[in-house]
Amino acid sequence: MMTTADTNTDTDTREKHQAARVLVVEDDPGYRQLLIEELADAGYRTLGVADAEAARAALEADTFDLVLCDLRLPGADGLAVLRASRACRPQPGFIMVTGFGTIDQAVAALKAGADDFLTKPLDLEHLRLALARVLETRQLQVEVARYRELLAATDFHGMLGKSPAMIKLFELIRRIAPSDSSVLITGESGTGKDLVARALHAESPRRDRPFVALNCAGIPETLLESELLGHAAGAFSGARAARRGLFLEADGGTLFLDEIAEMPPAMQTKLLRLLQDGQVRPVGANQEIPADVRILAATHQDPSARIAAGELRQDLFYRLETFRLHVPPLRERGEDIAHLLRHFLGLHASAGAAPVFAPEAWRALLTYAYPGNVRELASLVERVVTLAAGARITLEDLPERVRAAAPAPDQPKTGSSDDDWPTLAEVEAGHIRAVLDWTGGNKQRAARILGIGRKTLYRKLGEATSDDP
Repeated sequence: MMTTADTNTDTDTREKHQAARVLVVEDDPGYRQLLIEELADAGYRTLGVADAEAARAALEADTFDLVLCDLRLPGADGLAVLRASRACRPQPGFIMVTGFGTIDQAVAALKAGADDFLTKPLDLEHLRLALARVLETRQLQVEVARYRELLAATDFHGMLGKSPAMIKLFELIRRIAPSDSSVLITGESGTGKDLVARALHAESPRRDRPFVALNCAGIPETLLESELLGHAAGAFSGARAARRGLFLEADGGTLFLDEIAEMPPAMQTKLLRLLQDGQVRPVGANQEIPADVRILAATHQDPSARIAAGELRQDLFYRLETFRLHVPPLRERGEDIAHLLRHFLGLHASAGAAPVFAPEAWRALLTYAYPGNVRELASLVERVVTLAAGARITLEDLPERVRAAAPAPDQPKTGSSDDDWPTLAEVEAGHIRAVLDWTGGNKQRAARILGIGRKTLYRKLGEATSDDP
């Protein structure tokens, strides 16, 4: 008799795995059908095949979350199916099944990459538990691999960064990209909102279709409607031929509307209607044309303030903000500043060795607030590399605004109390950190500059860490 708890557990399992797709490889037709029905009752979507050749074809044609495979098959055996599954991306979970189970067979299957090994006759409840366990383990492995990929990434569709804020942004882009819904991208000028839009397109199923961008602040109001919607021949003076607007140019792909808050109110009304109907009527035309376009919009302004000022339609804002992505300013990205400085230094350096920053220049660049964000940092590095007199960029080579914001050089404290003076350990620890910052964390190079061995450096770093509050 099934209890309420059993019913709830079965329902939870069915809901949890209702999207999981399982490939059943079993040469016995009756047993194969039994497994398919059992897994369907548990909430899985299944496909059954009778041999290794059919299994390999199914793995090439579709994506599966798990393979349940008999070891002994006509022709090639289950190990051949296992090897084929290991070539899939992402790899499905794999459970090997046999009626002639031996320790040697189990070891061979597990060494080849199987997640579990079951023997016939199968206990169906045990089978359900094994499938759920393997699926959960595989899902965890996929998530860990993705997180490691993001941590190791230095270039995500043109965006450089490994700080927690950027890792979170990259992951959100991956999750949102497959949707066709609109996205509003916010962030200060120079943060790279256009790169976020391009990444959303590149990660989406529309990646092979057009990506069209328009800066709404850069087009006069009188031309914006024609630019977006197109016009019929003779629609206005000078319109000798019909012209497709950007909406139709982006058909099947993505249209990025930068600085959407600068769009004139009248055009905002037409954009809202277009988003609702999916139909474009060119200026001067009598008929509407269907347009399959995903809209991405961006603004560096506060949308709430623009709505309160009557300059941004609230209903358009809600329509665009199905998803919202905020690009963090550079001053909130910590370690990314050093990473970007090195990147642009190498990018703008002429042939040969790139120049290096003197420690005081490096500290100034790391602590500067960058109100212009990444765009300002890139321009700044290009300027100092071009104008620097030698292979070493000093504080004097930096713009005045950066020098003015630079921290004062470390100097002994003075005062009336003995406590005003730093300890020797504090001075030493500060100097070690400054050199490590300058070398980008390269401990071998830092040790050479400091004139000590790497073991000594590691020991001193350990002492400094243990003394930190």
